[in-house]
Amino acid sequence: MFTLRHVGRFATATARKFSTSESSQAKVLCALYEGGDAGKANPNIKGCVENGLGLKEYLEKNGHEFIVTSDKDGVNSEFESHLHDAEVVISQPFWPAYITAERIAKAPKLKLAITAGVGSDHVDLAAACERGMSVVEVTGCNVVSVAEHVVMQILALVRNYIPAYKQVIDGKWDIAGIADKAWDLEGKSIGTVAAGRIGYRVLQRLKPFDVKLHYTDKFRLPPWQEQELGATYHATVEEMVKHCDIVTINCPLHPETEHMFNKEMLAKMKPGSFIVNTARGKIVDTQALVAAVESGHIEGYAGDVWFPQPAVPDHPWRQMPRHAMTPHYSGTTLDAQARYAHGTQVNIQWR
Repeated sequence: MFTLRHVGRFATATARKFSTSESSQAKVLCALYEGGDAGKANPNIKGCVENGLGLKEYLEKNGHEFIVTSDKDGVNSEFESHLHDAEVVISQPFWPAYITAERIAKAPKLKLAITAGVGSDHVDLAAACERGMSVVEVTGCNVVSVAEHVVMQILALVRNYIPAYKQVIDGKWDIAGIADKAWDLEGKSIGTVAAGRIGYRVLQRLKPFDVKLHYTDKFRLPPWQEQELGATYHATVEEMVKHCDIVTINCPLHPETEHMFNKEMLAKMKPGSFIVNTARGKIVDTQALVAAVESGHIEGYAGDVWFPQPAVPDHPWRQMPRHAMTPHYSGTTLDAQARYAHGTQVNIQWR
């Protein structure tokens, strides 16, 4: 029998017992990415199939079944084949198993969905609430990791790093061709959509670059924090983007933010501005962004989030000009993995 101990946010806040007796066995179903040679060689890559978040010994010692797979999509996937008797599902933003209403209906025993990381938008929260199951994530586990990634990608865009690196690989030496699109960060206006755990840390890390900081959020920062950062508050995203050379998106995905950066919002941005999105891919309209970048209205785009994930080989952003995209790894550094693996174990207490 095990009970829920929480780290993070819930679809339902009530701790519950899952198994019916001390001797009963619970099935824990986990979707992770393949680690390949790196995962086999490095046990600190806890978020891969080979290392299973470090949970295998812990769970099996307590008599519970632990299934780990990377085969997560579709009705014929291994993940789906185990749903019917799973009590707990574990997934992560980097390789999400989408827990849809249909999948919840197929899993009558399912009582807990854990995100090994931050962000549970891969779970149908309305269906989870209707079922009475809990949805939990490891809040705060990778906020520093993501904030650092944002700063890295801002610099990569503004300093035109990707084309410069490609020149080296290709054996070229065209200084003018790189300098043509390279600027200093100092003096630029940078705004964050949301100033929560990640957005606030982004502002903190950008302040030493002597930039002009802006932010928008449903909850305004206290005056002392605004003064400490030298940050200007804007009541709406539409108002803020007009002032920014660079916009970084750090808000969660929900109905209000889905496709927030559509054709109309992009048109309101300063000509030649940059966007960095490490929040969720669905916050940006895929085709509208491609058109804005190809026209030159948006100078460049970076981030590590796509929809769906993993991104298909022909995803339009892969071929888009002037981008600095990466796979979704900002929040899964080795340091972050240690934190979210520990948090996942804390979220499940066996008795």
